[in-house]
Amino acid sequence: MGSMFFHFPFVLPSPGSCRRAGAPTPTDFKHTGLPNSTIFKRNLINTPKIVMIYKNAFLCFYYIRKRTEWIMTTNEKALLLHEEWKGKLETTSKAKVASREDLALAYTPGVAEPCKVIAADPEAAYRYTIKSNTIAVVSDGSAVLGLGNIGPLAAMPVMEGKAVLFKEFGGVNAFPICLDTQDTQEIIETVVRIAPAFGGINLEDISAPRCFEIEEALKERLDIPVFHDDQHGTAIVVLAGVINALRLTGKKKEDCRVVVNGAGSAGIAITKLLLTYGFSHVTMCDKSGILSKGAEGLNWMQEKMMDVTNLEHRTGTLADAMKGADIFVGVSAPGIVTQDMVASMNKDAILFAMANPVPEIMPDLAKAAGARVVGTGRSDFPNQVNNVVVFPGIFKGALEGRASAITEEMKLAAAEAIAGLVDEKDLSDENILPEAFDPRVADVVSSAVKDHIRK
Repeated sequence: MGSMFFHFPFVLPSPGSCRRAGAPTPTDFKHTGLPNSTIFKRNLINTPKIVMIYKNAFLCFYYIRKRTEWIMTTNEKALLLHEEWKGKLETTSKAKVASREDLALAYTPGVAEPCKVIAADPEAAYRYTIKSNTIAVVSDGSAVLGLGNIGPLAAMPVMEGKAVLFKEFGGVNAFPICLDTQDTQEIIETVVRIAPAFGGINLEDISAPRCFEIEEALKERLDIPVFHDDQHGTAIVVLAGVINALRLTGKKKEDCRVVVNGAGSAGIAITKLLLTYGFSHVTMCDKSGILSKGAEGLNWMQEKMMDVTNLEHRTGTLADAMKGADIFVGVSAPGIVTQDMVASMNKDAILFAMANPVPEIMPDLAKAAGARVVGTGRSDFPNQVNNVVVFPGIFKGALEGRASAITEEMKLAAAEAIAGLVDEKDLSDENILPEAFDPRVADVVSSAVKDHIRK
């Protein structure tokens, strides 16, 4: 950076002119992470002229940078910050090594003692290593956000971000692991082999239907929790929102007709959890319309779901499915739901339009067409359906309670706990879920999970 300042193609302005232009004053630096005002003033007054020029240039550069940030889009700011961060994670040592004694305790010869204890009793790894509060965030990059199959390297920023959320919201340590294979068996074998270092496995952004097979195989072979957040985190927060929407509308789950549009990992998991909770009239749709038993083009998991959904054997389009429905859950594509479709639903309709960044129907249009409660995946609309209220607490509870699996009972308990965070006095058509930054969420979900661990 220093050489840049010595090759300016113009005369550097004085500190005064920089400040007159609106740049930060030296005292502003205490809020920026830059040198504090005392150091800054001392350098300007007591050091050679070249340092004054350097500081002057830095001040103006900071000003230009801040002014530029003001007009950046969110995407531009994100790219700039990722370049600065060079990764959103770093390793921090709990053990301080400042003396020979410290070295002997943290490493050889002292480290041999916990090794011997663990060799004799593998469960002791939870007492002596990071295993007790550390998970792996594993992806093959095959279904990343709305980007699709971008591969393991391009998926790293997402996995790093997920690890940050685990730590910030749940206090859980997480390592991003992106695998250079999309072969189902290779992924399974690789995760099995790295599992001893971790207390849990969070699968992320793996395409359907492979994600179902991978998760089931890992659950069978490992004695630590395995959780595909794209499936179950989404399903849990949707159920939490539905529970509170039912409280508002007075509808009973046994009587509700539900349409789930999108038959991928999230849609199938949502459907399964709704059925487990007690809904019995659920119809799944995809881009071809209503899914029914024996339909062409279904994958093995979709075929399996036809045994428990669309029991009336209906056929037709999404519009046909929504006629007379009480609840619509969309994890599909932007703008595919019309106001006419919403108007054809039952009174006090509940819509979760979660396609991102553009939902299946915009909330104002859905409301104008007669919907009572509308949720989306976006933070700029009411009722954000965001699984960040789920996964940190799920793993926090599973790790603290030493669960060997995440069960259906835990998922239901987590959904009810999340729904219960919205007090009766605060519950409204536009407030059915707690905020992601509600400090109670992770602890409440964690407690619900621990209460349902099978011993």
